[in-house]
Amino acid sequence: MVGCAVKKNVVPEQEPKVEKVTKVTKKNHWHTCVIQGAKATVTTKSDKITASVTMQAVHDSLIIISVMPALGIEMVRLEATPDELLAFDKVHNRYAKTTFKELNKRLKPKLTWKQLEQICSAEMPGGKDKLHLEYSIGKDTVQFDIKYPARKIDGPVKMNRLKTNKYKQMDISKWL
Repeated sequence: MVGCAVKKNVVPEQEPKVEKVTKVTKKNHWHTCVIQGAKATVTTKSDKITASVTMQAVHDSLIIISVMPALGIEMVRLEATPDELLAFDKVHNRYAKTTFKELNKRLKPKLTWKQLEQICSAEMPGGKDKLHLEYSIGKDTVQFDIKYPARKIDGPVKMNRLKTNKYKQMDISKWL
């Protein structure tokens, strides 16, 4: 065909090739998940602390948990990948780095990447509204209660990781 100084080849009509479509059966599949304003309560033998928490997750990649006990100021942050965990104490300018394997030497029951991802996306078996977890760390018992607001799925996330050079590294065993 020729027209307006443009030449195009005419392709004979063909039936479109149809790929076999497999149904996604993975329950609650998402790529990104953001939960803002969750209320988390941590109870130990001597303390009970309630704080607002923001959890951001990129499926199978990165989780950032920000803890803001007062006035929306981030005081504690956890950055996790399937390979490592970084915990930042922004009040005292320090951080600790560990792996799930090292963490689980002191934590009972064990915590896996998939469980942390389920916690941060409100996908634990108990439901999407609230969660109760209990862990033993050495001889101490710590209870975590989370009340979830609505989550945002597959929207944009701001996954700005902190630079460790601004913080003093601490041994994780001093925090646990």
